[in-house]
Amino acid sequence: MITFKAVTEASIDALMHIENACHSHPWARSTMQSCLAGRYFNLAAFQAEQMIGFYIGEKAGPDFTLMDICVAPQFQGQGIAKQLLANFIAYGEQHNAENLFLEVRETNTRAIALYEQAGFSEMSIRKNYYPSDDPTKNGHEDAILMGMTLLFG
Repeated sequence: MITFKAVTEASIDALMHIENACHSHPWARSTMQSCLAGRYFNLAAFQAEQMIGFYIGEKAGPDFTLMDICVAPQFQGQGIAKQLLANFIAYGEQHNAENLFLEVRETNTRAIALYEQAGFSEMSIRKNYYPSDDPTKNGHEDAILMGMTLLFG
């Protein structure tokens, strides 16, 4: 059974383990630590006591941004990212966010499909936004900026 709860700095090792397993250019530990308080919010997925995925969100006025979302490789393909994303959207609705935003690597077609299925749409391209080891990318890869407007009433 998958359970969800917010995490604190005490969980930084588990967060970093998943972050490093999921990304070719993971966040630094100090960056992760700085995103666990203040204007940031998070949620992690657990199977028993093991963290298996998480997201980090940021509040900037009436807009919320999905800063990072990861599911441990051995748990991918089981709908956990979809549940985490649904929780991010619900959090935005519960806290009266006007818009939700995220950036995604242009080559991350699985994530793009997940975001589109959840209701996000492409807004623009951020040229050379992400570092890349792909020799055809000259060290950088474009990001797709995606957004969703939340309607209240």
